[in-house]
Amino acid sequence: MRRLGMVLGLGAGLALFGLVAPALAQKRFPSSAGALAVETVAGGLEHPWGLAFLPDGRMLVTERPGRLRIVDAKGALSRPIAGVPSVMARGQGGLLGIALDPDFARNRLVYLSFAEPRSGGNGTSVARGRLNEQGTALTEVKVIFRQMPTVASNLHFGSRLVFDRTGALFVTVGERFTQRDQAQNPANDLGKIIRIRPDGGIPADNPKKPGWAPEIWSIGHRNVQGAALHPQTGQLWTAEHGARGGDEINTPKAGLNYGWPVITYGVDYSGAKIGEGTAKPGMEQPLFYWDPSIAPSGAAFYTGSAWPQWKNSLFVGALAGSLLARLSTEGEKVTGEERLLTDIGARIRDVVQGPDGLLYLLTDEEDGKLLRVRPAQ
Repeated sequence: MRRLGMVLGLGAGLALFGLVAPALAQKRFPSSAGALAVETVAGGLEHPWGLAFLPDGRMLVTERPGRLRIVDAKGALSRPIAGVPSVMARGQGGLLGIALDPDFARNRLVYLSFAEPRSGGNGTSVARGRLNEQGTALTEVKVIFRQMPTVASNLHFGSRLVFDRTGALFVTVGERFTQRDQAQNPANDLGKIIRIRPDGGIPADNPKKPGWAPEIWSIGHRNVQGAALHPQTGQLWTAEHGARGGDEINTPKAGLNYGWPVITYGVDYSGAKIGEGTAKPGMEQPLFYWDPSIAPSGAAFYTGSAWPQWKNSLFVGALAGSLLARLSTEGEKVTGEERLLTDIGARIRDVVQGPDGLLYLLTDEEDGKLLRVRPAQ
């Protein structure tokens, strides 16, 4: 039986169609906060994956083939920044997540997650480097985390990076698709939420349960590609890919098991049953799930003033769904879903709130775009 919260959420979701405003080359969409205007800030990005705002308002964008670029306020793309680690750019692999150090204004440290080529396969790794003052190169680049074991797969790298309020770094890592049962093995890094210090060390307050690798925060994850801190509580929220159905929103807590692949609300791509059902003692339930799947990717909580009605909503980009989902929240509950931008026909890879209080999106395409969403005038 499906969880009631999910059914109510999808029932409230609307396929919202918009109007074209030719003078501004925008599409407008009716929504709970009035019409939305979607503007192209920059194009010509090859499968952009991650977005981070620099203190001066410019943006760092990763491209999956292995390029890191700066986008200025006028949408101009820099030349690729030197010093980025070599990546395995096949399948879902490449240069992926990005985060700035909480003290970036002083230390200029940038963190990148990527599919690292290795002997015998590849794996999700995290490197950090110092962005030079000219914005042309990363220096002092060092890999601070390597997902182990190495696996020969081009799928399920996870790869969102989020700093918590203590300064520790959450890293989401997938179970590499071919190794899904290993998501239940706490001795390795497959299908886990990882928590490390900025230098790669282990925070003193990690779970450190018997049999658990010390870097592991939680287990039983499939492929988490969206992650954000709740603006009021500081709790990590994640958006996780299911198979056919069963995409999940979770709030991963220290030392807990989120079930994959023993419990899930989805089925396998063949239609076959996965695991034991939808619930099992000792395994956590999602706050919300999608069935059918929307293939959720980047996620961000909204705290700006452009849409005061949306404060504390969680926005999640959808790949297969080609939409932006707004999840209304109350404490640690999802109270409903609204589907936005269903007409733009683009796979939304990342969602970030800008310093101007507007939403910025990356579209996962060969000619990918950086979009800005604002209230229509």
